[in-house]
Amino acid sequence: MDLELAGDAALVTASSSGLGKASATALAREGANVVINGRDEERLAEARAEIEAVATGEVVAQQGDLTAAEDVEAMVQRTVDEFGGLDHLVTSAGGPPSGAFLETTDEDWYQAFDLLVMSVVRLVRAAEPHLTEDGGTIVNITSRSVKEAIDSLVLSNSVRMSVIGLEKTLSKELAPDVRVNAVLPGSHETSRIENLVEAAVERGEFDSYEEGMQARGESVPIGRIGDPMELGDTVAYLCSPRAGNINGQAVVIDGGSGSANL
Repeated sequence: MDLELAGDAALVTASSSGLGKASATALAREGANVVINGRDEERLAEARAEIEAVATGEVVAQQGDLTAAEDVEAMVQRTVDEFGGLDHLVTSAGGPPSGAFLETTDEDWYQAFDLLVMSVVRLVRAAEPHLTEDGGTIVNITSRSVKEAIDSLVLSNSVRMSVIGLEKTLSKELAPDVRVNAVLPGSHETSRIENLVEAAVERGEFDSYEEGMQARGESVPIGRIGDPMELGDTVAYLCSPRAGNINGQAVVIDGGSGSANL
């Protein structure tokens, strides 16, 4: 299916690895020109090379910290300068530290809010004039923790819900010029999960990486955790005209492992 994204301009944050990188890869593979972002210059360069290997659009790397307002503005401006506009904004950010409520400090809460919520606020403020010019899209990558609280992730459980409230509000306030949706991933085979499984193998909990991954998928109805590109392809679809009637939705992508009815 042609997603009709060729020649569009996209900015994907926190895309030097993980689900952000998968989303940038899916967009670039569909012919969109993509600006990727990360804090680590070396990792960002590696990600750019990997994405360029499959891209049919251009790929540009913009180093920056999502908690720094000037960096956020620079990401948007770089996209506009490189590609003449901005059609699609995909927001992603690393997760806050794990821990129980009584283990968190005020600083932990402020940092989590700045990383997960204010980064989106600042990105949308900067991107909105360009997105509304020709009609654009915003996709927020959050977590299925907004549907079901996950043990020892009080910061993610609590703060990420603000992103969904913002997403739903923007889907009304920016319509009809801009469509706004979110994806709520469950467990995917990202580098973080790979590292956790490899550490478990080293501790002797599993005989092999494959056994460890199989164990992680036992509670998932489809029998495995997700491939990051499956989420990336969903993000690309939501950005495309093919999803033109999808707005204000939060799509759970977890292989059916969640228990919530809605």
